[in-house]
Amino acid sequence: MTDTSNDWFHINNVQDIDSPALVVYPARIKENIRLVIERVADIHLLRPHVKTHKMAAVALLQLQAGITKFKCATIAEAEMLGIEKAPDVLLAYQPVGPKVQRFIQLIKKYPDTLFSCLVDNEATAGSINQQCMEAGITLHVFLDLNVGMNRTGILPQNAFALFQYCLALSNINPIGLHGYDGNINDTDIHTRQQRSDIAFDNVQALVKRILEHLHILPVVVTGGSPSFATHVLRKGVEVSPGTFVFWDYGYKTILPAEPYSYAALVISRVMSIIDAHTICTDLGHKAIAAENPLPRVHFLNAPQAIPIGQSEEHLMLHVRDSTKYAPGDVLYGVPVHICPTVALYDKAVVIENNTAVGEWAVTARGRKITV
Repeated sequence: MTDTSNDWFHINNVQDIDSPALVVYPARIKENIRLVIERVADIHLLRPHVKTHKMAAVALLQLQAGITKFKCATIAEAEMLGIEKAPDVLLAYQPVGPKVQRFIQLIKKYPDTLFSCLVDNEATAGSINQQCMEAGITLHVFLDLNVGMNRTGILPQNAFALFQYCLALSNINPIGLHGYDGNINDTDIHTRQQRSDIAFDNVQALVKRILEHLHILPVVVTGGSPSFATHVLRKGVEVSPGTFVFWDYGYKTILPAEPYSYAALVISRVMSIIDAHTICTDLGHKAIAAENPLPRVHFLNAPQAIPIGQSEEHLMLHVRDSTKYAPGDVLYGVPVHICPTVALYDKAVVIENNTAVGEWAVTARGRKITV
């Protein structure tokens, strides 16, 4: 197995960390935050998504760096940001069912934070408006635009009437447009830019129509980590990357020109030697995101170890020579998809100067904190 004694990820006291474990490297997180801030024309146009990290400690690092706007996907993530007094939080999700009342409770509980959410149809907007009226609050909303992901949102060319409808309601205030274009993830930046421009043309046309007919300049929020670079020069457009903070093997492979570094890993140990070319580790489905086909992890100190099978608690690897491994050997893995991997852990072990020094809670891992 490759010697790790001189590598950035090596942990001197790894013997004290049970596995599997999520480990984070604050110095590298801070550098990724610095890099993303450096690339925007104005820090107030940066609205990072917190779904990747779900950690109050990381949100605090972003706040300390001067970031004031955030995006999130769950009520728990929104509450985590409210607890930390983040000034501006967009729930990039359309609340339906009991989630509307939970969101209203959240708004009342954390008055220091300006919360907003998405809507993409008149029925939901009307329902949210009625419940806000009964609660005595006015809620800012963004129209969710379908710019190519085809999972939620209204087509930009059909959205003007919805904006007008929301504007006429008493207790919701349409202030902007939101479009997630995660489908634009081409390796070639020129192709990515071209596809991004084509999709954004429809958004710009909607902005122009709203401004000309309603005399409102809507806030525009777009751009996940893959398309972030294609939007940063658009005047007045807020960008919302998320994965940049930890990065992962999937994006590192697809987007090699992006400057971010791995800042979160999973620690695994060899459990058994099966035969001359097969070993088993403790990195099962419960320890790493399993929505992608194998391989779901790349090992920094064993790059030739290829995942060939996985179950709830076990990951089998094909290796060139299993005699190079022994039960208890530590493997440092980069997940293919870091966001849902983080959600599998209650805590992350904090690594500073190659030493485990404490833990950070994965604050919003669950569906509920208090609200």
